[in-house]
Amino acid sequence: MLAVALIVILTVKCSLTEGALASNSSIDRKDRNREMSLQRLQALRALMSSQRPVLAAYIIPTADAHNSEYIDAADARREWISAFTGSAGTAVVTSSQALVWTDGRYYTQFEREVDLSAWTLMKQTLPDTPTLEKWLASNLKDGDVVGVDPQTMTRDEWTPIQTALKKISAQLVPISNNLVDDVRIELGDPAPKRSHNELAPLHVRYTGRTAGEKIAELRRKMAEKKASALVLTALDDIAYTLNLRGSDIEYNPVFFSYLIVMETNVVLYWGDGQLPPSVTDHLREEGVDSVEGKPYGDILEGLKEMARELSESGDGRHVIWLSNDANEAIHRAASGSDVLKRPIDLISEVSPVKLAKLVKNEIELQGFRNCHIKDGIAVVRFFRWLHDQIDGGEQITEVQASDKLLEFRRDEKDFMGPSFGTIAGSGANGAIIHYSPDREGQQTVIERDHMFLLDSGGQYRDGTTDITRTRHMSGNPTAEQRDAFTRVLKGQIMIGSALFPKGVKGNVLDSFARHALWEVGLDYGHGTGHGVGHYLNVHEGPSGVSWRPYPDDPGLNVGQILSNEPGFYKVGEYGIRHEDLIEIVAVDKGSDHPKAKNLRGDYDGRGVLGFSTLTLVPNQRECIDAEIMTDFEISYVNAYHRRVLDTLSPILKERGLLKDLEWLEGQCIPITRK
Repeated sequence: MLAVALIVILTVKCSLTEGALASNSSIDRKDRNREMSLQRLQALRALMSSQRPVLAAYIIPTADAHNSEYIDAADARREWISAFTGSAGTAVVTSSQALVWTDGRYYTQFEREVDLSAWTLMKQTLPDTPTLEKWLASNLKDGDVVGVDPQTMTRDEWTPIQTALKKISAQLVPISNNLVDDVRIELGDPAPKRSHNELAPLHVRYTGRTAGEKIAELRRKMAEKKASALVLTALDDIAYTLNLRGSDIEYNPVFFSYLIVMETNVVLYWGDGQLPPSVTDHLREEGVDSVEGKPYGDILEGLKEMARELSESGDGRHVIWLSNDANEAIHRAASGSDVLKRPIDLISEVSPVKLAKLVKNEIELQGFRNCHIKDGIAVVRFFRWLHDQIDGGEQITEVQASDKLLEFRRDEKDFMGPSFGTIAGSGANGAIIHYSPDREGQQTVIERDHMFLLDSGGQYRDGTTDITRTRHMSGNPTAEQRDAFTRVLKGQIMIGSALFPKGVKGNVLDSFARHALWEVGLDYGHGTGHGVGHYLNVHEGPSGVSWRPYPDDPGLNVGQILSNEPGFYKVGEYGIRHEDLIEIVAVDKGSDHPKAKNLRGDYDGRGVLGFSTLTLVPNQRECIDAEIMTDFEISYVNAYHRRVLDTLSPILKERGLLKDLEWLEGQCIPITRK
């Protein structure tokens, strides 16, 4: 047994060393993209000047045709042209300037990745930064033309730009061929082919409702609106409605498609239009008999034809219902591209599917609870392993840590893959809010005297996880780090223990998370919480907790899942973030909630809501300064750690993971003041 153990240890050491050498010998893709940025800009400007009319500016959103947050490589146009890899931002290119508007999560990342002699960062969260439309209106002149691919911009985004330009007698025009795609071909670097991978049915034992039931509910809502058709363009809306999952976009179990629901039939635009028997059988079993498949690329012509047929049907005006996040090209096609006998009325508002999937049913909620137990086991095992490795003198890189965490998650039942790219930041990298370690180029070793921020998540058939834990790898943080760690934790507790009226908007709660930081002049540049899909997108609207209101937030209600993730980031030194997923629950005086016993009313009949934390991983005791915590906060942390231990320890014991159990027991010892 000892010999086998030595062989295993030597194998691990060799594989870690080989991985680091391979990474160090790789060409740094980010550096190459930065160096090519000026050449790409020059080629785009030449193409802009060849258009008729000539384009004074060209807008490049971070977007696909479905307004997806995470996009396929085929749609990563802003990244390709600018070398900025952040997941949010809009570029504007003129004959003499190139700018990117993005928010505070990405300022540091932008300055590290981009050729600052060619590109200007527009810090959109700062009050003195003009909006994109105001900048255009101030820098363009009478008669100028601004172009954009209408499939990459929603109507809600299109309209304010168009209005601002009209005021200076300039205009916004749709460019059907994406100019960045054309430049890529011209420079011999064409965009990769769009994915159309296999579709996977998701059984009702995971979803709780059949596709037939969901479509019947949509038709009832259509009848209320007197709509002849409902056009779904958001990929997660379509996956949810049909109880299908895919893999066309990394980390998101969705597939490129459009879905049109009509009174008697359903049309799915997907791939080449041929639906495999596994899909048609699944839909038939779930009560959806009439499904027609059409090629994905035919959607605009299909909408035009549908509008024409409805207009010529002779039975009055017709209504087509679009989500307000459908792109401008979809809106134009659905309204009818030709002169119609009778006009088509468009309803453009929040998708009914978004509102439906926001509130999880009991099967989905139980799935969330179950998958967080599995995820807790995986993350606990990982941190025990990481501390053992580093305490033993091993050099572990951020990439190797990410890979090892994935190994542990793969041991869990129904694990389908990560829910986003793991953010594993040691030291200064932890201060880059959306940092992700790159496999190419020099690798960062997780140092023993550094703070290490790990933000990761998993996709399971029964739910989606998203967790952040920050740990000092030696357990001996500085006084400043311990103070910041504790203030962030105090904010997370204030959210996690909050009571609030049913129906309030999520932005009402945001300042709770910042209170302890604000007391000493600290803050963080991102929202506090986002919605989470059920084995769907890890970021799911339309509700969230942020200083910035969510325009379509219907108000918080029982059954919603949100994240709770305040943070603090000292650029160039360290970052701290604590993130749990939380379930909204109804609370009364008899509820198992730390503040329930103090209730004296129910907000005049509106109803009391609170949160139940789903995530099950302890916070690092050595980083908590109990001297600045209240009695309630200390009690809250100890009760949480006791629940983590009580939930996970029987599983670790049953699986023979005794070292992990011993480590967890040490992490869950109650904290006290000195």
